[in-house]
Amino acid sequence: MRALVCKAHGLPETLVVEEWPDPVPGPDEVVVRIEAAGVNFPDALIIQDKYQVKPPLPFIPGAEMAGIVTAVGADVTRLKPGDAVCGVVGTGAFAQSIAADADKLIALPTGAPLDVASAFILAYGTSHHALQDRAGLASGETLLVLGAAGGVGLAAVEIGKALGARVIACASSREKLEVCVRHGADDTIDYATEDLRERIKALTGSKGPDVIYDPVGGSFADPALRSIAWRGRYLVVGFANGEIPKIPLNLPLLKGASLVGVFWGGFARNEPDHAAAALAELFGWLDEGKLHPEISARYPLADAPRALRAMLDRKVTGKIVVLPQA
Repeated sequence: MRALVCKAHGLPETLVVEEWPDPVPGPDEVVVRIEAAGVNFPDALIIQDKYQVKPPLPFIPGAEMAGIVTAVGADVTRLKPGDAVCGVVGTGAFAQSIAADADKLIALPTGAPLDVASAFILAYGTSHHALQDRAGLASGETLLVLGAAGGVGLAAVEIGKALGARVIACASSREKLEVCVRHGADDTIDYATEDLRERIKALTGSKGPDVIYDPVGGSFADPALRSIAWRGRYLVVGFANGEIPKIPLNLPLLKGASLVGVFWGGFARNEPDHAAAALAELFGWLDEGKLHPEISARYPLADAPRALRAMLDRKVTGKIVVLPQA
């Protein structure tokens, strides 16, 4: 099979597409022909050895995928060849096939759009865990989303609306903010041209947002936190900016606010039943039309480095996917 291989840590341009041994299922595994693989920011970090997960070299990056089961291990009874599935596999998704733990895969209905399924779990699972589980976002509260046009950001916008919140979307261009409005944002802030703190003050009548969702980090964290409402919850989701901000701890003290860490991978490992119930709710919302994942670009396997470069350069709106069979 063909696969995108990381032989030495570096930028996306150092990755190579080459032949890789076909996978064989272990007793509890299935082999999946991968039709689509979601591209996530950690995929661009893991190849640089900048992520908490550090697979030995060489390895195939790609954490999220959807496809068709082609073979099953001796102890697998829940899935069979021909079943459509999706799942988070950690690494190995930027390839034409993968052997994956059957218990970690979600069966999909016949005809389900596999590109959407491949780009759903991490973005929406992270944002659902953040907003509902970690922040306890309530109907009528105000949610501020930084980096709102990205994959997890747009998911946060949609889930915030599903939970009944007023959503303020922040992004770096009018074009990105138009995408956020299409996905339900009530108000917007262009932090490339507007003063973030002053605009938050104007939009909230000086009260501030009850919940701040921050997958970006960098220089916007300080003015956002200074603007938070009394008893607000600041969600630390990630650092797409590349800079981990240094937060003065007097800021949450003065506002009676909470700094809340969000790590969906750890949540799924430590609380698998809770995570499964959350995903079931999300797939239910998807079926009901409450959620509308946006796939803004699709790349053949040979162009997967370009997809990762676009992610690093923050040129992605919504989600992008790699199509290994293309």
